[in-house]
Amino acid sequence: MKNYKEILADLNAKKDEKFRVFSERIMNIQPDSSVGVKIPLLRAYARGEVKDETFDLEELFSFPDDVFEIKLLKCLCIGYIKMPFVKKVEWIRRAVQMIDGWAVCDLFCSTLKEVKKHRAEFLSEIERYVEEGKEYTQRFGYVMLLGCYMEPEYLPVIFSLLSKAETKYYYTHMGAAWLIAEVLVKFYEEGVEYLKTCPLDKKTYNKAIQKARESFRLTEEQKNLLKSMKKQ
Repeated sequence: MKNYKEILADLNAKKDEKFRVFSERIMNIQPDSSVGVKIPLLRAYARGEVKDETFDLEELFSFPDDVFEIKLLKCLCIGYIKMPFVKKVEWIRRAVQMIDGWAVCDLFCSTLKEVKKHRAEFLSEIERYVEEGKEYTQRFGYVMLLGCYMEPEYLPVIFSLLSKAETKYYYTHMGAAWLIAEVLVKFYEEGVEYLKTCPLDKKTYNKAIQKARESFRLTEEQKNLLKSMKKQ
C-alpha cells in the first residue's frame, strides 16, 4: 500500500486551488488544512485504493488527520471497501469518533449506502451515537436516519431520537432541523402532528419549518400551513 507521502502526492496532483479556497470557506475547514481535491475525484481515488490488493485500512488509519482529504479518504474507503457488515460497523465506530466537521460527517453518511440493507442491526449504533449527546455523533446519527431510515415504520424511532437532540450545538441543531424538514416533505401529515407536540427548542423547530418550506416538493397550501405554525 502507498504510504502517507505517496498518497498526499497523488492528492496534490489533483488539487484545484480555487476549489480549495472555496471549500475551506463553505465547509468550515481550517485555512490551509486541505489540498483542494474535488469530491468526485476523491471518491474515485478512494474506490481505486480499496481495489488494490495491498490496501490496508489499519495502515490508512495510522496516517495523520491534519489534512482534510486524508481524513475524508479514511471515511470514503470504509464505505467502499468490501467486508462483512459486522466488521464494517467496527470501522464506522472508529471513523465517527474522528469527525470534527459537517462536511466529513455528511459525506461519510452519503457513502454508507450499505446501511440500507442492514437497517435493523445498525439502528442500535445510531441510537448510541445520539445518546452520546456530542455534536458530531448526534449529527451523524440524524443524517444517517435521513439517508437510510426515511420509511414509515421508522418514524417513531426518528421522533424519539429527535427528542434527545442537544441543539445548543450548531451542527446538531441543523442536522435535527434537516431531518424534520425531510419528514415533512415525505410524510407531511405525520410531520405536522409531530410538530404540534415536539419538545424541540424554538430555533430548531422554526428552522425545520423554514427548510421544509424551501422544498419544491410541498404545495403552496402545505407551505402556508407550516408558516402559520412557526413560533414567535
